[in-house]
Amino acid sequence: MKEDKLAVLIDADNVPYSNIKEMLEEIAKNGTPTIKRIYADWTKQTVSGWKGVLLENAITPIQQYSYTTGKNSSDSALIIDAMDILYSEKVDGFCIVSSDSDFTRLAIRLREAGMKVYGFGEKKTPQPFITACDKFIYIEILKPEVIKPTELTTEPKATAKVKATPLNNIDKALINLIKESVENLADESGWTFLGELGNFILKKKTDFDPRNYGFPKLLPLIKNIGKFEIDERSTGPGNIRHIYLKIK
Repeated sequence: MKEDKLAVLIDADNVPYSNIKEMLEEIAKNGTPTIKRIYADWTKQTVSGWKGVLLENAITPIQQYSYTTGKNSSDSALIIDAMDILYSEKVDGFCIVSSDSDFTRLAIRLREAGMKVYGFGEKKTPQPFITACDKFIYIEILKPEVIKPTELTTEPKATAKVKATPLNNIDKALINLIKESVENLADESGWTFLGELGNFILKKKTDFDPRNYGFPKLLPLIKNIGKFEIDERSTGPGNIRHIYLKIK
C-alpha cells in the first residue's frame, strides 16, 4: 500500500518545541513527511528553543522578518509556501502545526484541492481551525510518560511511569456521540464493526482521539463507558480477530 507523502509546515511562534520528536512520530503514522519546514523570525529570542532541535529532526528553518509590530509575518510565509507546494503536486497531504486560527482558510482550501490535512496544536487552538482539518491532534497527549523513582520501595533503581492528565473527562456529549455513531453504522441486528467506528466518529468530530480521555485506543474507552456489548469474532484462515459492538 502506497504511503501518502506529507508536507509538514510548523508555525514556531504558536507551538512549543519540547515534544517535536513525539509530534513527528505521530505524523509518521499518517504518511511520510517528505517536506519539513518551520517558520519564524529567527532573530527573536522567543523562538531560540527551536534552534536546538531543527538539525536532529531535519527540519528546514525559513526566516521571515517581522516588518510590522503586532503582526505575525510567519503566517503569510507558511501560507504562500503551502500553496506553492500544493501546485507542485509533490505531496498527498499537509500537516499544519500551529495553535493559530489564521490557518483555517488555508486548511479549507487544501482540502478543497483534495489534500488530506492534519492539524497539530495545543488545547487552546480555536475551534474553526480544528474543524477545518481532516484530523486534529492535541500535542499535549503526545508527551511521553514521565519516569520517576518510586517512593514506596527500598530498591534504589525502582521507577514508576507517571501518565499525563487526560485533557477531557468522559461526559454525556461523548457518550451520545459514540452511541449515535454506532446506531448510524449498525447492521440489521444492531452490531457495528469497531474498525469503521473510529473513522466515522472522526468525520463528525475532527479532534476526537481516545488519548484525549486517557485511553490509548478506542476499545478501552468504549469498555470503560460500559454502555455497549462487545463481541469478538475470529474470521479468515488466520483467525483474525474482528471486534463488533452494539448498544446495550
